Amino acid sequence: MGNQNTTPFQSLKELPTPLKQSQCVPHKHELLICGGYQQRACYSYHTIKNEYKFICEYPSGIQLHGHCVVKLVDNNNINKDNNQITLLSFGGLNKHTLVMKYVSVWSNISNKFNKLNNYNQWTPFTDNHNNPIIMGKENGPYIGVRAVIGGRDNDLLFITFRYRYISVFDLNTFQFIKHNTLPTDYYIGSHCF
Repeated sequence: MGNQNTTPFQSLKELPTPLKQSQCVPHKHELLICGGYQQRACYSYHTIKNEYKFICEYPSGIQLHGHCVVKLVDNNNINKDNNQITLLSFGGLNKHTLVMKYVSVWSNISNKFNKLNNYNQWTPFTDNHNNPIIMGKENGPYIGVRAVIGGRDNDLLFITFRYRYISVFDLNTFQFIKHNTLPTDYYIGSHCF
């Protein structure tokens, strides 16, 4: 008889830094791991090579606790440069709103080129006039916030947060267009879409 202790799961290499409450975004053969509870480090895990590479850290003033990271859709750049993506990180205990223009750390593009173009580093999320945008309720934290991109042109950010709220943010106008209460009696937070 064969080995009876088989499992459908594969053991992967351990992260260089233990993370919990991490936010992850898939990109080609990578899984981008964007910080975790009180840990600012971001890594790329290459699914074929079974290896991690350091991307960057969140800025020193950012305390991660219940943040959310989503991949923005660039309708103006479809099929032109699919090596670059833009990540939006927001929420958490002290509410931050940052973006990262990500180019694979596994590519041959030099780190000097990346730094000149602000690639692979978190920068403030700004509107078309370079004014910073802070997403979140004015009177409280955004701990456990979750979001998904949608709308006809992938220009709406549907945000759910505790205790049972939903908001819709227009990524073109940089304005909230709707706030409502979800029809549930249960607390939501740190959930999945």
